[in-house]
Amino acid sequence: MHAYTSPADQAVHIASLEASVAELQTQLGEGVDAEKIVARHIRLLHTYNEAKDAAQVLIGRLAALRGTTVRGVHEELGLGLGDD
Repeated sequence: MHAYTSPADQAVHIASLEASVAELQTQLGEGVDAEKIVARHIRLLHTYNEAKDAAQVLIGRLAALRGTTVRGVHEELGLGLGDD
């Protein structure tokens, strides 16, 4: 079931959305490509995750060598167990 929206209400909604887009573009800055910013953040996040994964492998090996748990090594190094 779909609700009926009059053409006038649709026009008001579209105008509101266009105003929101214009405001966000102003906040972002003229000539700034949001897609490039997002792509850069994704690349940086990928690099971070690769480094974190490598560190976790090393922590796991250190724990095995010491005969302790990964949790124990994390606590010893003052690291949390989550992504926070």
